[in-house]
Amino acid sequence: MLWLSVGLGLVLSLGFAEWFGLAAGGLVVPGYIALFWNQPLKIVGTVIIALAAFGTVKVIANYTIIYGRRKLVLTVLIAFVYAWIFRYLAGGGLLSVAGALDPIGFIIPGLLAYWMDRQGVIDTLTTMVIASVIVRLLLIVFKGGELLEVALPTS
Repeated sequence: MLWLSVGLGLVLSLGFAEWFGLAAGGLVVPGYIALFWNQPLKIVGTVIIALAAFGTVKVIANYTIIYGRRKLVLTVLIAFVYAWIFRYLAGGGLLSVAGALDPIGFIIPGLLAYWMDRQGVIDTLTTMVIASVIVRLLLIVFKGGELLEVALPTS
């Protein structure tokens, strides 16, 4: 299921970039998000981590010159650290309420944050939502109308 979802997400992401000039938060992001629409709090947690990383990179960019590949790596790395800290605190019982907000993976929030910086928060999030919902609908169609209850490990 993961391979099909990511594959459809890749095709759709490329289509959105070509047709509308908008990225859906990275090529693989819609495919992963599509698998978690049955767990919306995970998507919310992923977006929260992405927004935190986006804000942190904006602050860092006020004090240093950062662009290109370095900005991408810094953004993904900051989101990775935030996701790790969040999981550590939630897993240790310190943030027991936040367990449902566990982000999707460690890289997805960073890719989202990077594209938020490149094309804007609203454009990135709306494109991601639309693309991932279309991927989810295509997955349901390909599975013969069967609703998807996917529970992937997020670590």
